Amino acid sequence: MDIRTSLAAQGYGQARQTAAQPNQEQNVNEGNVFSEAIRNFTETVQNGERMSHAAMTTGADPHALVTALAQTELAVETAVTVRDKVVEAYQEILRMPV
Repeated sequence: MDIRTSLAAQGYGQARQTAAQPNQEQNVNEGNVFSEAIRNFTETVQNGERMSHAAMTTGADPHALVTALAQTELAVETAVTVRDKVVEAYQEILRMPV
């Protein structure tokens, strides 16, 4: 099993556990969900950058570096996939007859 596959499976397992827990406020609007997703994406990328910088300057834990970079890679791949789907939907709307 590839290290990225096992880290992705671990991340999905943690996300599923958090999503399975009942939320106190079920009526969260889409704007808050989107802004929270963007905030989480930004934090993940910044954490990967901090860990990379720490590994180069102070010789931080290599295991933590690999974990942070795998999470960053997964976040970027997810963002690219979402972007591609949005562009595809926009192009489909443009093809609709008026």
